Amino acid sequence: MHFGNKKINMGRAFEYRRAAKEKRWDKMSKVFPKLAKAITLAAKEGGMDPEMNAKLRTAIQNAKGENMPKDNIENAIKRAEAKDAENYVEVNYEGKGPHGVLVFVECATDNTTRTVANVKSYFNKAGGGVVPNGSLEFMFNRRAVFEFELPEGMDVQELELELIDGGLEEIEVDGATAYAYADWQDFGQLAAALEEKNIDIKKSNLQRFPTSPVEFTDEQMVDIEKMLDKIEDDDDAQAVYTNIA
Repeated sequence: MHFGNKKINMGRAFEYRRAAKEKRWDKMSKVFPKLAKAITLAAKEGGMDPEMNAKLRTAIQNAKGENMPKDNIENAIKRAEAKDAENYVEVNYEGKGPHGVLVFVECATDNTTRTVANVKSYFNKAGGGVVPNGSLEFMFNRRAVFEFELPEGMDVQELELELIDGGLEEIEVDGATAYAYADWQDFGQLAAALEEKNIDIKKSNLQRFPTSPVEFTDEQMVDIEKMLDKIEDDDDAQAVYTNIA
C-alpha cells in the first residue's frame, strides 16, 4: 500500500485531462445536466429519500462537489416521479479509437437507438470503431474512488491502517486533497468507514483504470482528443475512460 505519484501512472491521466477539459466546458450547459441525470436515475431506481438510497446520496454529494445549486438538485429528484419523466437506462459502449486507443463509455439514455448511433459515428469518423461489449472489460480495473480534504494534522499512514477493514487499497495525497481507492465492490463499505471517521467526502464514484496504460505522442493525442471531446460532449455520455498513460 502506498500513496504519492502512483495516480499519474494509474489512469489518473484521465482525471488530469478531464480537469483541463472542464476549464473549457461551460459548467451550466455540460456538467450540471449530466449530474442532474445521475440524480434522477438514482431517485427513480431506489426512491427519493437519500437516507434510504445510497446511490442517490452519492449523486447528490457529487453534484454539491461541483457547486450545483440546491434548486437544481431538488428539481432533478422531483423529475424522477414526474408522469412524463424519461425512462433512463444505463448502457456501456466499448471501442477502439485513433492510434489504437481503447475507450470505455458509460451512458445514461432514454433512447438507446439514438445513443448507439451517435457513439458509433464518433468512433467511425475518427477511423476507429465500436467493439462487442465485454471485449475491453479485462483491460480496465473498476475501482471505487473517494475524494476528500485531508483533515489538518491527520496522519495519512495511520488513516490507511484504520480504513483497511473498510476495503481500502490505498490513499493518494495531492496537496490538501486525498483520494481513497478500493475495489468497486467495496464502495459502500469504504463510504461508511470514511463517514464513521467524520471525513467529509467531496466526491465519490466508480471509475475504470487501464490495466496496461499506453503512452501516446503529442501528435497522436491531437487525433485522440478530437474524438474524446465529441464523445464527452454528447448529452448521453456520463463518463469516458481510456488506456492513455
